[in-house]
Amino acid sequence: MTDDGSRGRLELIATAAFGLEAVVARELKQLGYDDQQSEDGRITFRADEAAICRANVRLRSSDRVLVKVGSFEARDFGQLFDRTRDLPWADWIPFDARFPVRGRSVKSMLHSVPDCQAIVKKAVVESMRRKTRTAWFPEEGPEYSIEVSLLKDRATLTIDTTGDGLHKRGYRKLVGPAPLKETMAAGLVQLSYWNRDRPLIDPFCGTGTIAIEAALIGRNMAPGLQRPFAAEHWPRVPKKLWDEARKEARGLALPPLPEPILASDIDERSLDLARRNAELARVAQDIRFERRDVRDLSSHRKYGCLITNPPYGERLGADAGLEALYRDFARAARKLDTWSTYVLTAYPHLEDDFERKADRRRKLYNGRIECAYYQFQGPRPPWQAPPDRPSSQN
Repeated sequence: MTDDGSRGRLELIATAAFGLEAVVARELKQLGYDDQQSEDGRITFRADEAAICRANVRLRSSDRVLVKVGSFEARDFGQLFDRTRDLPWADWIPFDARFPVRGRSVKSMLHSVPDCQAIVKKAVVESMRRKTRTAWFPEEGPEYSIEVSLLKDRATLTIDTTGDGLHKRGYRKLVGPAPLKETMAAGLVQLSYWNRDRPLIDPFCGTGTIAIEAALIGRNMAPGLQRPFAAEHWPRVPKKLWDEARKEARGLALPPLPEPILASDIDERSLDLARRNAELARVAQDIRFERRDVRDLSSHRKYGCLITNPPYGERLGADAGLEALYRDFARAARKLDTWSTYVLTAYPHLEDDFERKADRRRKLYNGRIECAYYQFQGPRPPWQAPPDRPSSQN
């Protein structure tokens, strides 16, 4: 929708954790959505209703998919009400729908989020009254979660098509301490040079999230096949489109990996959860889980990738042995001198322990904890052609 409410190709927004925008943009291009614009935390792209289904089912590192209903300057509550009322809400929301409003405001004159939410709610009701000539809305039907986002006095109005965040794949019923989001884990793998034909090790696998997401990527299995979405109940997005998106995704799945991913941890309880999660994700045959101390890290393979998210103090509480743990890890990883190693951590002395500077270092947030993703590149395997550098590495 455009600002004046005219029809045409939809404006959709794929949200992303800070630092993963380029990963999500690349995923959208792989889905065929090239008409896009990236900014902090979101990628706006133009597509049709079918894209709502395809993006929700297949995006790996995005948090949610939103319909952008409109965007405009709003420096006072009158502007916010009038411009919101003039947007085509009835084109999306049926008269019996529930439409809660949430909001946020950053560097804007309209800084009271509860007041903005209340005004947007009233404006949406007034807009729908004008279009449907209905005086009362029961709000007993499907949910259309509206967000008013104010940034530097510009309001953006969206409707959430996803429901529960996209990190909720449906396979992780039980979690251990300090879980890594599935969307972040997928992003770590996609920021690496791992592919299904290379060995992969995670020596701090916890409940298995990185290994499971890597297996899903290696087998091209869509992450959203096992879960529902909010827009499945919307008349504007018919069931046929969801069925087609899921059928397309299933048809693209690849056979099991040539060799299993090795995921190890010292905690047996976490490994039990990891095995169960892998079974629910339908990739148990693609991962070998082992109880192993990181000091015993090794591989007979000459080239491969190590991708991991070790413990760190802010994540699991103060640990007197943390420095020793990282020294042991670095000492073991250095033995894999022809491997590429990727480490997400808030631990500040990793490069000192590895005795080298990372080839790349990217700021990412694990939840609200600021981390760095250290990328130590190994040599290219001699039998492989030079890879195309992922656009998300730039």
